Amino acid sequence: MKKLISALALILCCPSCVWAGAPTTLTTLRAIRALSNSQAARGFPVAFEATVTSFQTGMVFVQDGDMAIFVGAPKDARLDPGDRVLVKGATAASFRPVVESSSITLLRHGARVHPVPVTFSQLIGAQRDCMLVKLHAVVHSADLALDLGMRSADLQLLTDGGIVHAYVGTNGADAPSYLLDAEVEVTGVEAGVFDDKMELIGVSLLVASLDDIKVLKRSSASPWSLPFTPMDQVLTAYSVHNFSQRVKVHGTITYDQPGSTVVIQNGAISLWITTAFGQPLRIGEQTDVTGFPDLRNGFLTLTQAEIKDTGVLAPITPLHVTWRQLAATGNTAFGHHHDLVSLEGKVVMETQESAKDIYFLVADGHPFTAIYHRPVVNGEHPGDMKQIRLGSIVNVTGICAIDDANPFNGPVDFSILLRSFDDIAVVARPSLLTIRNLTLLVGLLLAVVIAVGARAWYIERKLRRHTSAMAYIERRRSLILEDINGSRPLAEIVENITELVSVELQGAPCWCQIADGAQLGIYPPKLDRLRIVSHDVPARSGAPLGAVFAAIDPLLTKLSENAPEALAGAAGLIALAIETRRLYSDLLHRSEFDMLTDIHNRFSLDKHLKTEIEVARLNAGIFGLIYIDLDCFKQINDQYR
Repeated sequence: MKKLISALALILCCPSCVWAGAPTTLTTLRAIRALSNSQAARGFPVAFEATVTSFQTGMVFVQDGDMAIFVGAPKDARLDPGDRVLVKGATAASFRPVVESSSITLLRHGARVHPVPVTFSQLIGAQRDCMLVKLHAVVHSADLALDLGMRSADLQLLTDGGIVHAYVGTNGADAPSYLLDAEVEVTGVEAGVFDDKMELIGVSLLVASLDDIKVLKRSSASPWSLPFTPMDQVLTAYSVHNFSQRVKVHGTITYDQPGSTVVIQNGAISLWITTAFGQPLRIGEQTDVTGFPDLRNGFLTLTQAEIKDTGVLAPITPLHVTWRQLAATGNTAFGHHHDLVSLEGKVVMETQESAKDIYFLVADGHPFTAIYHRPVVNGEHPGDMKQIRLGSIVNVTGICAIDDANPFNGPVDFSILLRSFDDIAVVARPSLLTIRNLTLLVGLLLAVVIAVGARAWYIERKLRRHTSAMAYIERRRSLILEDINGSRPLAEIVENITELVSVELQGAPCWCQIADGAQLGIYPPKLDRLRIVSHDVPARSGAPLGAVFAAIDPLLTKLSENAPEALAGAAGLIALAIETRRLYSDLLHRSEFDMLTDIHNRFSLDKHLKTEIEVARLNAGIFGLIYIDLDCFKQINDQYR
């Protein structure tokens, strides 16, 4: 019912349907129904009387004798079945001519039109289009439906010929489930169900109320009292009596999926065909097809079809369309399901499945897909997916496959079925100024900034560590110089110097070999794999005072280069320490011993005497002092010194 209402409403609102001239006013339904669709599209003025058979907001069906028609009603109109009305307006094109009213005037309340009996074959043949009819059927389902904001019951009626939907006004009541499996006689207005090309794909009855459903025979048992059937055995109750007649059609092949699907097109009409015909067909060749009519997703199709080649080539030129023309199929000016079309889009993603390749595209800011079903060769789907750079503008050619079974609910999803890889062609390569490229560029710049920052941090850290190490070395050197000028033992000073060299050479073992045989510092137990670097400890005169050594790993070339300089500095400190200690010892000896006789002098006597006095005082002891006086010793000492 939604398809019927939406389709008629869209057509009646089409401005191109209004004729600009002033033809003769049509005053009878017979005269209006005698028009062809092309004539009705010219917008002939009408003014006729008829009786209302069905009314809903915005739409009304009227009948006069054996003639009936659909009228687009003003939204403020309020009518009841049986009302006699005067309709003024203009004709419009639809499945058959309809009327777009400018005014509907109530003349009087009258008796309802007497319904005429009808069969399924008469309904599906549109022989009682828009008329009030009564149909004998069995109720298969009863559900609530929301149609144009109004609640109604959707009854699925089984007749001798097929299924008919009855839409019943319920005034908000629950679905009449008590009618399930009941044999009924339903009175209502026949209304066709159409696809986006205004092709009849079913029939329905518009029923005013439940009072228009007469129960002839109730079900012998409630459906809810039936025994349970195991789910894997439900097919045991399956039974179909199909009396569909075989038909033959003619057209040009626009799509072929061997053993599954063929699409043929003749002018503006396209037909989806399911067949087991396994031989590849030539695209563009005219063919005869015979099969049985059926519906697929709400669209006409032929099933169990057989195909006969004619050998005549008559290729169909793809119709170049936009996304809006394919998605807005509710407008009958844009009905393109199953047509051979082409349109441009941008590739945003692509994926390969086991049997098909899918390209995700965007056109006019809206997504759609292009699908290529790869053919089966020797039981396999050969070939790799045609790779197209993301962001490329491509032109795709193929069959428009609409996903929504009801194309009158607004924009619908669709896919383009490609016939071969040639049906997707690159029109423009992706711009370098893409989000991906900008993201990569920003990432690269960020990486460079991070790398530069890390290098600067590393250099600064290295410099800081070097400065800290140099400061430490200088402090140690200052302490060593203080020790040299102090009283710290020479051996300890030399070990401190070798330790300082080891620090400068990042822990390399260092030691000093003194000329008198003493070895001070860290001497490694194994020298096989180490490079020994040495430097002599110079003396003021004569032979070297010794040598300072370092054991360096040969792989550490930088340390090998720095070792001679570090050892030279260490050798200088060691020489200074030894010479200073020798000078100190000589001065100390000179201060306490006579240079001529090399015996203790008076300074030494005073120093020794003070020591003895302090010891005696601490121990409460005594000591003796022998004094020898030599006459004229000073002259002898001064003369022979």
